[in-house]
Amino acid sequence: MTATTLAGLLDQKPVLLADGATGTNFFDLGLGPGDPPEFWNLDAPEKVTALHQAFVDAGSDIILTNTFGSNAPRLKLHKAQDRVFEYNEAGARLARAVADETDRPVVVAGSVGPTGELFEPLGEMTYDDAVKAFVDQMLGLKAGGADVAWIETMSAKEEMQAAADAANICDLPYVVTASFDTAGMTMMGLPPSEMPHLLDSMETRPVAVGANCGVGASDLLMSVLSMSEQPGDMVIVAKANCGIPQVRGDQVEYTGTPDLMADYIRLAVDAGARIIGGCCGTSPLHLAAMRQALDAHHKGDRPDEAMIVETIGPIINPVSTGAGKTERRPRRRGR
Repeated sequence: MTATTLAGLLDQKPVLLADGATGTNFFDLGLGPGDPPEFWNLDAPEKVTALHQAFVDAGSDIILTNTFGSNAPRLKLHKAQDRVFEYNEAGARLARAVADETDRPVVVAGSVGPTGELFEPLGEMTYDDAVKAFVDQMLGLKAGGADVAWIETMSAKEEMQAAADAANICDLPYVVTASFDTAGMTMMGLPPSEMPHLLDSMETRPVAVGANCGVGASDLLMSVLSMSEQPGDMVIVAKANCGIPQVRGDQVEYTGTPDLMADYIRLAVDAGARIIGGCCGTSPLHLAAMRQALDAHHKGDRPDEAMIVETIGPIINPVSTGAGKTERRPRRRGR
């Protein structure tokens, strides 16, 4: 199958199904605690390919490469900072092969996670250093056949801008999603309402923006409602964790069932998201239920908090209002 751009597929379909989790599914395939999943791109490519294929078989329109932590600052933790291009090229090539063998369009999204470093003056990372780290990663992704840079689980505005700059330098379209896991905002204090226009000043705007990971599907849906509140042309992404993580012995299990994730995707569509998938804990089995629910669903009324809580479960990390108080509903910030 000929490679398809993300923008082109969005023109063809009202809603796209992204894939599910990488790391948590790899644990079931034998990845050890603390082991970098990216090493499997070279050491166990058959396992990476198998997961991509399982997500495609479940109905995913978009598959993310196994390269979330493949930037130099993160790879340095494993003394592999000189192999950035190698791991990214291999990761993109594995996903590309699966997409090309599929008899329908499947977009290969090059996963780009945060560096794990704090920017000046809080830390030592400079803006230029961050851009270089992301450029080095994206050059590998592009060489391996990625259609789009998928910048995800971000927290700091500066890091999102640096990654967007890198995508423009590499001539790659890009998507940016943040994790709103701290009282309804990112760890660095960015509210979801700012996401649709956060990168308007970039040379090229993102194809889509949104939320991923975080603390639960209900919280993420509230972030989506905040992002989609004001009409605009920006495509919104929702990629929620599969329920809530629970530690049982040395295992972390997620509470979300296939039925819950089917309810989640229906609510995400009604909330205004056009690209919807799962993050931590989301297996191909969950994705298959989401695909079935999406295909049968007709967009309904915009949900409110009460409907989300009744259908999916409680808000885990309510929005803080200061003075020790919290509120359940996201703050409305006009532009």
